[in-house]
Amino acid sequence: MACNARYASGCGFDAYDVALAKAKKFAEHNQVQVAYSFSDTDSFDWQSTEYDAVVGVFIRFADPVMRARIFRQTFEALKSGGIFTLQGYTPKQLEYKTGGPSLIEHLYTEELIRELAKDFIIHELTSYEKEPSEGPRHTGMSAIPGLVVQKPSSS
Repeated sequence: MACNARYASGCGFDAYDVALAKAKKFAEHNQVQVAYSFSDTDSFDWQSTEYDAVVGVFIRFADPVMRARIFRQTFEALKSGGIFTLQGYTPKQLEYKTGGPSLIEHLYTEELIRELAKDFIIHELTSYEKEPSEGPRHTGMSAIPGLVVQKPSSS
């Protein structure tokens, strides 16, 4: 199923039913129309130069090869001048054990993100610690990288 942004306020996908149900409830609560699909990053029907923004939140099982694909897919999917924002976990998260991946190769460092985002204009890249409360398995101090980049207007 293609997620065509022309027919909704936005679109989203996830490979977990629980996450999709939570996202749908959040969209309804905020009175926005979102077209959702059950998909992972590799099976999602990325539309070329279709989206004004792409948001990646805690893509937990992306190894280095998959992460490179995600950044490439996102770059191609964004319209000229489009924004990509990403939130994940840094290696320090392994100390907190409050959720996230247990394999270091699934975690982000600022250096790694800079390399992955080399085709984008980086507006913000930061690492910080925060205590989110997003359910029983996602509560407690977390080590998070935050990224906001933009596809150059000339692309």
